[in-house]
Amino acid sequence: MPQGPALLPILPNPPLSAALSSIAALLCSVVLLIGGNALVGVTAPLRARLDGFPDLTIGLIGSAYFAGMLAGTLAAAAIIRRSGPIRAFAAFVALAVASVVLMPVFASPLFWLFCRAVLGFVFAGLYAVIEAWINARASNANRGALYAVYQLANFGASAAGQMALQPLGPSGFAPFAVAAALLALSIVPMAMTSVDPPAQPRTVRPRLLWLVRAAPVSSVAAFGAGTANGASISLGPIYAVGIGMAPDNAPLFTAAIVVGSALGVFPIGALSDRIDRRLVMAAVMIMGAALEIALSRMSAPGAAVIVLGFLVGLTTYSLYTLAVSIANDGASPHDMIVISAGLLFIYCVAAIASPAIASVLMRDFGAGALFVQNAAAHMAVAAFALWRLMVEPMPKRRVVS
Repeated sequence: MPQGPALLPILPNPPLSAALSSIAALLCSVVLLIGGNALVGVTAPLRARLDGFPDLTIGLIGSAYFAGMLAGTLAAAAIIRRSGPIRAFAAFVALAVASVVLMPVFASPLFWLFCRAVLGFVFAGLYAVIEAWINARASNANRGALYAVYQLANFGASAAGQMALQPLGPSGFAPFAVAAALLALSIVPMAMTSVDPPAQPRTVRPRLLWLVRAAPVSSVAAFGAGTANGASISLGPIYAVGIGMAPDNAPLFTAAIVVGSALGVFPIGALSDRIDRRLVMAAVMIMGAALEIALSRMSAPGAAVIVLGFLVGLTTYSLYTLAVSIANDGASPHDMIVISAGLLFIYCVAAIASPAIASVLMRDFGAGALFVQNAAAHMAVAAFALWRLMVEPMPKRRVVS
């Protein structure tokens, strides 16, 4: 039976600036990758609606992305071990470009389900490389802040990618072409970097039971994040249109969530380097759930909807950052790709089902049902984190001063 993450020897902590310089090329690639993925992600449901796809099919297109990502979490470690992190990264990007470029060429539900599944598969591999690289450069004393900087780049690029749809429009070929170009350009910084990639995994076998035992709060949090984020990423534009926004303005709402996420993730991540991460997690999830209930009661577009979306992003989108930080505290470098893939697997299990369930709830109970579902997921995570605080008051991690 595999043992839990081995504690590393206590080493002097490099300053945050030095750690950031070691992942600068990686962050440049992240901005391009996420910008392209966000652009196609917001375009797909709106274009599907314009083309007359049924509501359930639109939800399944979101589920297909996460189903592909789920499969990718099972294959990522083997591909990375065989090819090395940088060559695997390039191969994943090539597949992503092909899947995006072909979507407007064959505008049929089945083909779009396939393309979104392929995109999810390759992004599982890309995230495994990226997150293992970041965690290999971090220490327990700066992991939350360093991972938050990565998420800041992630969310900022996502907001920019979604807003790019406004001048491009969802009805033509242009958004798919621009998204594919951004994805292709992401190879350049990674190919030019001189920084050593992360250690390759010792094993390619999934270690989910080990991960759940070693990091129960992280596992539950990853499931909750997948439930909420999978639904809101796939159906946020449909919610906006459902309460009266024009399709061209729907990205204003989804971008507000992402901008809030970008602004909230660093202070929350940095705070969790100083306070028990589980307590921080519970507090922000309770606040986020209250905001989601308020958002679910909105029945018309306006500034209040945008502000609430911003505040939901500010609080709830830090959840996966906190989950990853908890799981990687004290982990061996050789375990980090397995941890990243395992948490992403759990995230995807939830994210596969949640868009389809939310689309049915929205059809039967109105657009606001999307955020009722998300509030329930975040309250469940908060309750579990508080319970673990009572069962185990001292976290199993070592903060190096």
